[in-house]
Amino acid sequence: MSWNWQQKHWPTFIYDARQLEALEREFAQLLGTVTGTMKHLKEQERDQIVVQLLSTEGVKTAEIEGELLDRDSVQSSIRRKLGLSTVKRNVQPAEAGMAEMMVTVYRQYAAPLTREELDAWNAALMQGRTDLERIGAYRTHQDPMQIVSGAIGSESVHFEAPPSKDVPRHMKEFIRWFNDSLKTLPPLTRAGIAHLYAVSIHPYEDGNGRMARALVEKALSQSAGAPALSGVSRQIVIKKSTYYDTLERNNQDLEITDWLLTFGKTLIAAKKYVLASVEGVLQKASLYSKFSSELNERQKKAIDRLFEAGPEGFVGGLSAGKYITITKAKRATATRDLQTLVDLGILRKTGERRHARYRLPEIAR
Repeated sequence: MSWNWQQKHWPTFIYDARQLEALEREFAQLLGTVTGTMKHLKEQERDQIVVQLLSTEGVKTAEIEGELLDRDSVQSSIRRKLGLSTVKRNVQPAEAGMAEMMVTVYRQYAAPLTREELDAWNAALMQGRTDLERIGAYRTHQDPMQIVSGAIGSESVHFEAPPSKDVPRHMKEFIRWFNDSLKTLPPLTRAGIAHLYAVSIHPYEDGNGRMARALVEKALSQSAGAPALSGVSRQIVIKKSTYYDTLERNNQDLEITDWLLTFGKTLIAAKKYVLASVEGVLQKASLYSKFSSELNERQKKAIDRLFEAGPEGFVGGLSAGKYITITKAKRATATRDLQTLVDLGILRKTGERRHARYRLPEIAR
């Protein structure tokens, strides 16, 4: 079996640009809508949505690789690195490293890509790891870099990357292509190729998938001339099997129309989520403007948490038990508070008694 990097014309990827035109137009429209909506946010509201989206992306890009990060810790680290908080909490290396990479990509998207930048991303992501030979540097081990699954002795090889000795040469070509392609390729196409190209080389011992998705963020931001806040990793988690299946179908050939179509649709769905998140912040501001004097601090705290959870809200909805956990209220008080929020039209109730759940109305999300 041969791989894409072994093909004669590597790394010249082939695709049907005409099939991507509709996706490029839809993405451009969504991007313009999000940018326009963001302009209506106050500075504090913009900061809120940036922290929310960056932390979600950080947690979800790790989840794709089977690593579960503490969202509150990632969010706390992001707020501190953005200068939005001075509160210090005990954050583990994985959460701190993810926050560092996410903030770096957000702030330095416009700078040309360099090997030093990639090494710094990897060093951040691999903080605290003692099982790797090299951190913040290209791999050098002699063993093949393979993506495998299955039990020992009956593994299935899904992909084998170039030998370590060839990585510096491949990455030099990749970095040059990434910087030059900003002027020649439309956003979705460039981001999709960048992702596939980077994971095909697999230049580091670990963290390659997370870094490839960070490259998508950098590529889209450069094309937009502003931080893209793409939300791509959250969307990939929803259809992770499709993501991996499409990657595998496109790692043996240089014809990648299939990959670009699938990835483009993923990015569009992700951008719709981002738009809903931004609209949620506007909805929250409108809600407080209308009802602030009628709400107590407990209710405001619970509403804040609902909006922080993003467009999908709490898994399973807000229950009286969750309300008590958030607000420290007694059960009778929680019941009254929640009913008031329903009466005001702020929350929508489904179910009764212990099965009762409360959500923000769909129109607000």
